[in-house]
Amino acid sequence: MPPSELTALLLLAASMSFSPGPNTTLSTALAANHGLRPALRFVLAVPVGWCVLLVLSTAGVGAAIVAAPLLLWLVKAAGIGYLLWMAWRLSSSAQMASLQSPQQLQVGFWQGVGLQFLNIKAWLLALAIVAGWLAGRDDLTERLAVVLPVMAAYAFFSNLLYACVGALLRHWLAQGRRLLWFNRAMATMLALTAIWMVAA
Repeated sequence: MPPSELTALLLLAASMSFSPGPNTTLSTALAANHGLRPALRFVLAVPVGWCVLLVLSTAGVGAAIVAAPLLLWLVKAAGIGYLLWMAWRLSSSAQMASLQSPQQLQVGFWQGVGLQFLNIKAWLLALAIVAGWLAGRDDLTERLAVVLPVMAAYAFFSNLLYACVGALLRHWLAQGRRLLWFNRAMATMLALTAIWMVAA
C-alpha cells in the first residue's frame, strides 16, 4: 500500500475511532460503573466484532445490506432499539456496581461483538474502507492484511482510552449523585446516537 494511502487510512481511522459514538460511550460508562477490568471485556470485543464486520463487508455483505432497503431498515431498527434500551438502563443507575441491583447495565464480550453489527457508524466506516482501499484491487489480500490490524489497533486503543477516563472518574463519581448524572449524560449520548441513526 503506498504511503499516501496508508496516511489517509490512518487519518480516517483516528477521526472515526476516537470521536464519540456508541462504543466509546459504553466503554466510558462501563468503566465508570464497574471499573476498568470488567470494562475490558467490551473494549476487547469492539475490535473483534469490527474486524469480522470488515471482512464480511469486503466479501460483499455490507453492499448487499445497503442495496436491500428492508435489510438496511432492520439493521438500523435493531441498532436504534438496542441503543435506546441501553440508554434507558444506564439512565437509572445511581450506584457503583458493587452495590447494584441486577438492573445495572452490563455488556459482555459477545454482546460487544454483536453490537458492532447494529452500529451504523461501524458499517459506514467498514463500507468506506472497502470502497476506498480494498474493492477491485489486485492485491486485496495484502491490503486486507494491512487494514485489519491497523483498524483493530485503533478500535482497541480508542475504547481503552475512553475506558481509562471512565475508570479515573470512578472515585469522584461515587460521591453524592454524581454517578447518576454522569450515567444520564452517557445515556443521552446513546439516545442522540440513536436519533442520528434514524436520520442517517
